[in-house]
Amino acid sequence: MTAFLAQLLADLRATSALEGAAVAAGLVYVVLAARRSRWCWLFGGLSSAGLAWLASRSALPMQAALHSFYVGMSVYGFHRWSAERDAGGHVKVGWWPWPLHVIAWLAVCAATVVSAHWLARYTHAAQPMLDAACTYGSLLATWLVARARIENWLYWIVIDAALGVLFATQGLALVALLYFAYLVIAAVGFASWWRKRPAAAAA
Repeated sequence: MTAFLAQLLADLRATSALEGAAVAAGLVYVVLAARRSRWCWLFGGLSSAGLAWLASRSALPMQAALHSFYVGMSVYGFHRWSAERDAGGHVKVGWWPWPLHVIAWLAVCAATVVSAHWLARYTHAAQPMLDAACTYGSLLATWLVARARIENWLYWIVIDAALGVLFATQGLALVALLYFAYLVIAAVGFASWWRKRPAAAAA
């Protein structure tokens, strides 16, 4: 543990300007998302573009592809949240039926196994299974955010914890801390959206 903390501090001191900017934009994104502001997607897109570049240089190909996808999702999310706002200008929240969650997670597990095998065999991916699982789980969670489904925050709590460990092991200390901060904000976001549940509507 001591060696890990020492390395974490060394990695923090070596943080690049791009990593710092991506982290700052990411924090703004998740705070605004918890507040149900459509402007979260602007900062999310900027953060994702920077993180895609950093992941591609850190032997995390699935994370690089994921963050590139996020850039496109930021456009969709902004459009969706702009179209479905309440009288206060905030996006309306709802629930996804549980059978859809079961189907989606079965698909995530299947895609993870296939992708992890391919990554381990044909790439230099650092942690194929964890990288793939976080990637496909994040795709699902991001879709739920764009659709303003409350349970997205529960998924993010688990995924952010795993991603924090993943990026920390690759020397991206500030990005790792960002994901641990995301974990805390996700809990706050869930509590905030939960209070809006009387207005919820299924998928």
